[in-house]
Amino acid sequence: MTDGKPINREDYKYFNPITTRWMDNDVFGHVNNVTYYSYFDTTANQYLIEQADFDIHNAPIVGFVVHSNCNYLSSIAYPDKIEAGLYVKKIGNSAVTYGIGIFKKGENTASAFGEFVHVFVNRVEKKSVSIPEKMRIAMEKLLLP
Repeated sequence: MTDGKPINREDYKYFNPITTRWMDNDVFGHVNNVTYYSYFDTTANQYLIEQADFDIHNAPIVGFVVHSNCNYLSSIAYPDKIEAGLYVKKIGNSAVTYGIGIFKKGENTASAFGEFVHVFVNRVEKKSVSIPEKMRIAMEKLLLP
């Protein structure tokens, strides 16, 4: 980390490749700021699907985003290929805080970075629940010391 800011590739433990889309660009010719949040959401959920067998359609729980932020350092634009880096900052009983960085493919410094908090709730009752053990184990693999 540089000055406590996670902007270098080695700060992240998992990477999700993403291809930008034409519709991601705004009138200024770069990826619009709100689109970065979809990259964050995609990356966190992709990791849970791959590493914790999270069934987003049928699991008895869902992850609600309760907080997110993003710091922008340099622009990306369609047709850039990007990689979203992921690590876990904190795991609580029902919540996890992820750190996510957006990198142009092959670059060492993030174009943007931020955090993303999931609170897990019962799908029907919408009340918080403990993170299931298999999911917790997957998250612990990305936990920073």
